[in-house]
Amino acid sequence: MDNNLKYTRNIGIMAHIDAGKTTTTERILFFTGRTHRMGEVHDGNAQMDWMVQEQERGITITSAATTTYWKYRGEDYKINIIDTPGHVDFTVEVERSLRVLDGAVAVFCAVGGVEPQSETVWRQADKYGVPRLAFINKMDRAGADFFSVVQQIQEKLGAHPVPVQIPIGAEENFNGVIDLVDMKAVVYYSDPETVTRYEIEEIPADLLDEAEEWRGKLVEAVAEVDDTLLERYIEDHESITGDEILVALRKAAILGLAVPVICGASFKNKGVQRLLDSVVSFLPSPIDKGAVSGHDPRNDEVVTRDPDDEQPLAALAFKIATDPFVGRLAFLRIYSGVLNAGDTVLNVRTGKRERINRLFQMHANKQNPKDSIAAGDICAGVGFKDIKTGDTLCAINKPVLLESMDFPEPVIGIAIEPKTQADVDKLGIALNKLAEEDPTFQVKTDPDSGQTVISGMGELHLDILIDRLRREFKVECNQGAPQVAYKEAVTVSGEFREVFKKQTGGKGKFADMTFEMMPADEGVRGLQFINDIKGGHIPKEYIPSIEKGFREAMVNGPMAGFPLDSLKIVLKDGSYHPVDSDALSFEIAAKQAFRKFAGKCSPVILEPIMSTEVVTPEEYVGDVIGDFNRRRGRVEGMESKAGARVIKAKVPLAEKFGYVTVLRTLTSGRATSTMEFSHYEKVPAEISNRIVEVTKGKIL
Repeated sequence: MDNNLKYTRNIGIMAHIDAGKTTTTERILFFTGRTHRMGEVHDGNAQMDWMVQEQERGITITSAATTTYWKYRGEDYKINIIDTPGHVDFTVEVERSLRVLDGAVAVFCAVGGVEPQSETVWRQADKYGVPRLAFINKMDRAGADFFSVVQQIQEKLGAHPVPVQIPIGAEENFNGVIDLVDMKAVVYYSDPETVTRYEIEEIPADLLDEAEEWRGKLVEAVAEVDDTLLERYIEDHESITGDEILVALRKAAILGLAVPVICGASFKNKGVQRLLDSVVSFLPSPIDKGAVSGHDPRNDEVVTRDPDDEQPLAALAFKIATDPFVGRLAFLRIYSGVLNAGDTVLNVRTGKRERINRLFQMHANKQNPKDSIAAGDICAGVGFKDIKTGDTLCAINKPVLLESMDFPEPVIGIAIEPKTQADVDKLGIALNKLAEEDPTFQVKTDPDSGQTVISGMGELHLDILIDRLRREFKVECNQGAPQVAYKEAVTVSGEFREVFKKQTGGKGKFADMTFEMMPADEGVRGLQFINDIKGGHIPKEYIPSIEKGFREAMVNGPMAGFPLDSLKIVLKDGSYHPVDSDALSFEIAAKQAFRKFAGKCSPVILEPIMSTEVVTPEEYVGDVIGDFNRRRGRVEGMESKAGARVIKAKVPLAEKFGYVTVLRTLTSGRATSTMEFSHYEKVPAEISNRIVEVTKGKIL
C-alpha cells in the first residue's frame, strides 16, 4: 500500500463513560476485518480493553492505538484509531490523545445525551482544534431521542451540529437511517448470523417531508463555506449532487464550522459501516491538517514541519506503556520525516540521543514489527533510556521542540507501604514505572513520617493504580486513609528585614536583605521573584541564591507545612560583607526569612474544590441537596433531563470521600455522579484550625 497521506486518518473516539465507545471501537475492528469475533465489554472480552482491570470494570483505562483499513468508494484508507477513556479520573489520557489526533468521533448516548464528561472532552478537543463528527449511539434503547441530542450538542457544547442522517424509527423500532446526502433509506435486516446487513432503498413516503426539511438544513449549513451551493439551492434544490454536499461539508467540518451528525446502535451492529464511511468522508488527513509548528531549541525561532517524508524527523511521544514482553513502549506520532528501526534520534527535553531498537504498529495489545514508519503515522517504539509523555524526538542536526502538554496537579494522596519487607524494592521500581506512564500520578516520601505517599486525580484513579501494583507487579500494599492535597497561601503583604550572621573561627557567614512578601499576581503559579535593588547593595551573583532559598522554603507553608502554590517576593535592599558573604549565606537567609515572616502575612489553607454533577430521579432531589449542604457544598444549578434531575454543585474534596456509597444508599442505587477538579479555595477558619491541629499532632 503506497504511503499516500491523503488515504490516512488518525482519529480518536471520545465520549462520556458508558456511551458505548469501546463497543463502537470493537465493531469498527470487526467490520474492517481486524477481528473475527466480536468482543463485548459487558462479557469482559473486548479486544481493545486488554488490561484485566478494564475487562473487570468494563471501562477503558489506557488508550490503546490500533491500525486498521477500510475501503470507501473503491479506495483503501488506513485508519489509526486511538481509543480514549471516558472516566473523568483519566482526562489526562484523553488530553494526550487529542494532542496527536487529526480528527475525533464523539460518541453520545441517544438517551443520556450530552453528559458532564462529554462537555469536558469537547472543551479539550476545542483547545487542540480537533475537527470531529458526532455519532449518536444506542438508538435502540428505550428513551432514545436523536433530535433532542442534536439540540443538546448545539445548546450545551456551543457547536454547530449538522445531521447527515436522520433515524427511521427509534427504540426497538429503530431499523435504519435516511441518508440526507444521497436521499436514500438505509434499512437494516438482521441475519441469523447476527451481523446486520443493510439494503439501500427509496425513502418511505411518510418520512419524505421530514427528510426534505433536514436536507434543506444540511445545504444551508454547508452553504456557509460554499456560497454557490446556497444560490443553486434557492433556485433549484434538485440539481445539487450528493458529491457537492460531501465536498462542502468536509471543508466545513475540517475548519471546525460544522459537526456532521450520524446515528446507529453499535451493539446491534447498526450504523458502524456508515460511521467508517463518515470518518473517511469528513475527518481530515494529515495533509489537511498541514504543518505542525515548534521552536528551534537553539535560538527559540519558530520552525514548521510539513507532513512529508522528505522533511527532517519530528515526532511526539504521547503515551508511555509498560509491556510485559517488550518492556517500555513509547507511542509516537510522526509529524514529518521517516523513522527507521535502529535510528538514533534526539530527545529535545533531555538533550540526549536515543537509539530506537524496534518499531511496532499496534493492534490493541498485539505488536506488528515494522522496519520504518513514515510521516503522518502512529507507532510504538522500544529501546528508550529516558522518555516521558510529551517529549519531542527529532533529527539530531535539525532540532525542533513541539509544544508540550501541561498536566493538572494531583489533588488526592494516600500513604502506602508494602505488606512485607521483601517487597520494598519491588514497590519502588513499580511506582516509578507507573509514574512514567501517567504524568498525573506522583510519588513522594513524606519527610516527617518517612511514608511513601502516592497522589492522583481521584479515588478511582488511585484504586486502579494500587490494583495494577498487585496484578502486574505482584506487590501487595497496605494503604492509609486518603489525604487531601491542601495548599497554603499568604493573603496580605508585609515588608521585612532578615540579617543572618554566623561567626566561627575563621571565615563567617553574613547576609542582610530587606524584602516585601505578598500574594502572587492573578494567574501566576510558583514563585514570582522581582529584584528591585538599585545600586549593588547585594552583588548580582547572590540574587539567584536568594530566589532559590525562597523557592525551596515554599514547600513547607507556615501554618501546617503544606506547600504554597504561589508567592511574590520583591527584593528591596540589603548589604553584604566582602569576606563573610557568599551565595550560601543568602540562600540560608532567604529560607530563614520565609520561616520567620510568612506567618505574619495572614496565611490561609486552601483546599481542592470539585465540580460535581449528580443525575437522580426527581423523588431524591431533596435528599441529595440536603447531603450536599452537610458536605459544605454549593448547589449551582439544576436542570431536567430525560425524566431525571441533574444537580450541579461545587463540593470540597475533603467532604467527598466515600460519596458514591452514600449516594447509592440515599437514592436506592438509582443516581449517578461524576466529579472533576475545579479550583482551590480558602478553607473556613474552624476547619482550618482543625487541619492545623491534626497535622501538627502528626508531626510532633
